[in-house]
Amino acid sequence: MPSLEDIILQRDNRGISALRHLMEPSYLESTGRFVLDNKGPVVIVTGFFIVGAQASETDGPPGAVALGNVLSSLGYGLRYVTDSCSFDIVNGLSDKQHEVIEFPILNDIESEKFAGDLIRKMMPSLLISIERCGPSEDGKARNMRNVDITEFNAKTDYLFKDQIPSIGIGDGGNEIGMGNLRKAITSVPSLVEYPCVTEVSRLVIASVSNWGAYGLIAAISRCLGENLLPSIKEEQRLVQKSVDLGAVDGFTGQKLPMVDGFTMEQNSQTLRDLHDALKI
Repeated sequence: MPSLEDIILQRDNRGISALRHLMEPSYLESTGRFVLDNKGPVVIVTGFFIVGAQASETDGPPGAVALGNVLSSLGYGLRYVTDSCSFDIVNGLSDKQHEVIEFPILNDIESEKFAGDLIRKMMPSLLISIERCGPSEDGKARNMRNVDITEFNAKTDYLFKDQIPSIGIGDGGNEIGMGNLRKAITSVPSLVEYPCVTEVSRLVIASVSNWGAYGLIAAISRCLGENLLPSIKEEQRLVQKSVDLGAVDGFTGQKLPMVDGFTMEQNSQTLRDLHDALKI
């Protein structure tokens, strides 16, 4: 029977699984327990802008909202943080049940102040980043093609500068949290040339970041002894609604119900495999 990690790393088109030997063997389980050990107000940061399409992508917000719904049901206070490029999508997917905070696109000094003020206001016990671009060593945010997208990307990485327990979920190397493995990332040709330097307490790697979020839900489910995963229908609804709200597939740049080039059915198969794994 494949492990939860096997499932979220299947169909690895980018080569992120080349980093797996550097991770804990059961990194999802340890991250799930980490979530349960840090109960309280949680902030989920997400949203990745696709320059060619001038729109946010379908990877990130659906997984963020699926995870947020689970944490809310477990009694966690919940807020989402994104920027103007992804605000409508995150706000729409959350059905306005939870506050979505827009982190403005500012310079470093202003961003650091905004992040500090936000942390003092929210007092989170846990920060989670899902498919959120962060800065490389030179301070610039870049996409998988090494294109500078700094002008479209709020510096939400400043939220992760304090010693607040944190989780990062990514699939390519340029996301918040990948700073944990930044030296190794540059040795994998299929990953980004300029990895994100922002570190987190716990890192989750996956072929698709949404899958990483679902894998984390599965791990929490195992810890609690109940299946908290979204249904296939709910997962498809979130992806389709993100497209209806303006999101695009990050690989093709098309306004299609796909995630990182994977069809709706391929995405659903990963979730189906996670459901099956919880039956054992």
